[in-house]
Amino acid sequence: MIIDHDDTDDVLQNVFVKTWKGLANFREDSNLYTWLYRIATNESITFINKKKKENNISIDDESYHLHAGKADYLMECDEIQEKLEKALLTLPEKQRAVFHMRYYEDMKYTQMSEVVGTSVGALKASYHIAVKKIENYLIKN
Repeated sequence: MIIDHDDTDDVLQNVFVKTWKGLANFREDSNLYTWLYRIATNESITFINKKKKENNISIDDESYHLHAGKADYLMECDEIQEKLEKALLTLPEKQRAVFHMRYYEDMKYTQMSEVVGTSVGALKASYHIAVKKIENYLIKN
């Protein structure tokens, strides 16, 4: 969800700190993996929102992601991957997170439901809508 590698490292460090501090409160209601993934997802969304407020730029603004220090990352990608990344940036945060969990992580909807706290049906709908938006973006561009 975080494109820049340096920003990803910062978010990951925050995830480790929150995990360490919250380990005593882990109730084992869910798998450790699910608990960690939820912390990571929440930290990523928090970071994105913080960047958005700091820069007073729309987080959906493609140029913000592509030109604010992100060029090095995109240069490493092949053309298809770059187009997919651009398409992902047009998605709302929740759809982007759902797409990432399903497409890149191959996570099952039941696990995603535990991570996000949303019903399986809503997640399937969100993923389907995200896929359609990505397809439309790729067709137009």
